[in-house]
Amino acid sequence: MASSTSLQQFLAPPTRFSPRRPTATVQRRMTVMATVTPAKEAASAAAENGLAEERLEPRVEQTEGGYWVLKEKYRAGINPQEKVKLAKEPMSLVLEDGIRELAAKTMEEIDATKLHKEDIDVRLKWLGLFHRRKHQYGRFMMRLKLPNGVTTSEQTRYLASVIEGYGEQGCADVTTRQNWQIRGVVLPDVPAIIKGLNSVGLTSLQSGMDNVRNPVGNPLAGIDPQEIVDTRPYTNLLSAFVTANSRGNPDITNLPRKWNVCVVGSHDLYEHPHINDLAYMPAVKDGRFGFNLLVGGFFSPKRCAEAVPLDAWVPSEDVVAVCKAVLEAYRDLGARGNRQKTRMMWLIDELGIEVFRSEVEKRMPEKKLERVAEEELVQKQWERRDYLGVHPQKQPGLSFVGLHIPVGRVQAADMFELARLADEYGSGELRLTVEQNIIIPNVPNSRVEELLGEPLLKERFSPEPSLLMRGLVACTGNQFCGQAIIETKARAMKVTEEVERRVAVGRPVRMHWTGCPNTCGQVQVADIGFMGCMTRDAEGKVCEGADVYLGGRIGSDSHLGEVYKKAVPCKDLVPVVVDILMEKFGAVPRAREDEEEEEEEVGGN
Repeated sequence: MASSTSLQQFLAPPTRFSPRRPTATVQRRMTVMATVTPAKEAASAAAENGLAEERLEPRVEQTEGGYWVLKEKYRAGINPQEKVKLAKEPMSLVLEDGIRELAAKTMEEIDATKLHKEDIDVRLKWLGLFHRRKHQYGRFMMRLKLPNGVTTSEQTRYLASVIEGYGEQGCADVTTRQNWQIRGVVLPDVPAIIKGLNSVGLTSLQSGMDNVRNPVGNPLAGIDPQEIVDTRPYTNLLSAFVTANSRGNPDITNLPRKWNVCVVGSHDLYEHPHINDLAYMPAVKDGRFGFNLLVGGFFSPKRCAEAVPLDAWVPSEDVVAVCKAVLEAYRDLGARGNRQKTRMMWLIDELGIEVFRSEVEKRMPEKKLERVAEEELVQKQWERRDYLGVHPQKQPGLSFVGLHIPVGRVQAADMFELARLADEYGSGELRLTVEQNIIIPNVPNSRVEELLGEPLLKERFSPEPSLLMRGLVACTGNQFCGQAIIETKARAMKVTEEVERRVAVGRPVRMHWTGCPNTCGQVQVADIGFMGCMTRDAEGKVCEGADVYLGGRIGSDSHLGEVYKKAVPCKDLVPVVVDILMEKFGAVPRAREDEEEEEEEVGGN
């Protein structure tokens, strides 16, 4: 059984901040959870905000076994997922090795009892296992933890070997949180797969349901000539804290809902900080490097909200401490009723930002949280760079090569080949991005042309995709996901290919597809987004459709897009997209473009 005292690692603070130089010194220290009592300042601020003092009483308590559970007096009106957690602690499948007993049962035995059915359909998500009951009965998707999207050829080969064993049922996806998901897994294999993951330094712990998702960072961390700070040490520390170094951390596994975190390392904001529950924004205060904090960004079927400033700055050595404090405030005070109103921003709205800040502050080791730093390091007027293709690294003589992975889907053969290329031409490392693409870093300049000539890059994963394909993102869709209303990945490719046959654009246009309102495909940040729905066609027949979104922005002027047109039948999307591209993005018909190119060639002669 894991202790409630978690080993936390902290980066040693630099005496002065030196831009583009990652902090190298790492120190470890033990932090014991302190008993939290409402501070007078917080109570006063809460009263001013119209809150009763008892609202700031923690709603959870720690059991003798080390788990956190909802107190008896707060159990009225809770949602079904909270009842599942109360009936049986999900982390017992991890910390008490319950997965071995479960994996030994047949699906018939499991479905014979409600408890075991909830084990495989709900509780196993704490182990990163998602039962595809609706579309692949008895098979699971397994989500990994891959901080900063950094993986190795050895890890990639292992994952490929797992899905290869499942034949047509096995495949993998690059996700919108720089992560791997593998598909086709069957329950009897899980104990052996987990052992294999551990052997290559991977874990799937706490990657689903009411847990902290994969910590996102700059995909070019450590190799970008223009980076602000190397995010890898921070995302690694956060992931190690969240999972207690891959052993399981019950202190933060009973959150009211899922929770996202990112560390920003470049002016490009590849990390999408405005849609994370906690985002670390590089800033200097009194000559020390640290981070200003944004909180509360999220997507859900009923509401999408951008992160807001916490009016707080932390030095680099407190990155884990403030993450812990924010999580504990959310765990202790978050609502457990209507599932659509349990993300952290709802708590911030209820308490007010200042009261929420005070709750975070009193959970800090020194009960102190500094106000925001004025010297922000992210340049506001910065044109976001494209990482696809060949680019020079900060290390002389080396380049990184960004590969386009169409809608993030890969097969076992692709993964084996990617691992080989990473070993043959790079340093055995791969980087995953939130746009579902992959970067091979550390390629000697003398080997770049040879790499570009490899069949995988010529036939499957181009470094120079078309302007519309390069920004294409799609969630899993109803091929595998029971929540999805429509098929997304194949349709996204088909619609884009047909649109490209009709019009040409002069710049990249980011198009995102999501199969349902849960918006895993993040359509609200896209130039053009498609959210799956059911609708009726011109003849009145029920068919798959999509709500079309426009105007999402990423980078320093980020904001969320809005619905442009509702319930468009999928079979009618191509002309709608063509019209949008011509009206909003300066696209021209292909016939006209061909004529213009011919005129230029004649003029050139």
